[in-house]
Amino acid sequence: MQINDLDELKQLVAELRADHVAQKEKEKRDAWTKYVSLTMVCIAVLAAVATLKSGGFSTRTLKEMNEATFNQAEASDQWAFYQAKSIKQNLYEIELDHLNSGSAPTAGAVEKLKAKLDKYEKDKADITASAKKFEANREAARKTAMSAAEHSRKMGLAITLFQIAIALGAVCLIVKKKPLWIVSVILGALATGVMVQVLYFMPM
Repeated sequence: MQINDLDELKQLVAELRADHVAQKEKEKRDAWTKYVSLTMVCIAVLAAVATLKSGGFSTRTLKEMNEATFNQAEASDQWAFYQAKSIKQNLYEIELDHLNSGSAPTAGAVEKLKAKLDKYEKDKADITASAKKFEANREAARKTAMSAAEHSRKMGLAITLFQIAIALGAVCLIVKKKPLWIVSVILGALATGVMVQVLYFMPM
């Protein structure tokens, strides 16, 4: 009876050792999955940064488009003001012509009309300068908005690549296939390259 118990104990110890060895081998085989998890964390952080920056570029686009709209409205107001001044100036020019064609135009009346015409000419020059300034501001705002929109678009591409890389990494952890991890790392590196290009090498 004791021999049987001893044999059973030996068999149990052997099974435990075999399980322990198998567990160690499995851990050794799957040790690389820790690096997959670490890679996914890094990619997720980069994706969060890219999302934040993309939102900033989108906000900048809207802000600059609003600025362009405001400057366009101001420029239109100035040109309308210019037209109003031109109409009044034309009326005074007609009055001056009428006065000069009369039998005896008075020097005082003629000088008064000429002074008004000179004032309108100066006002028109000031209005033109103001309108052109608003138009220049409008064009600058449009250019900045277009640039910000392009930055946002490219950052969106980086975010998409990051998301695909994270998805492939998750599938890799489930099915334990190293090639998926390699593809995930390549996509993550590509997305990082796009993000760096947008942030540091694309003029705003």
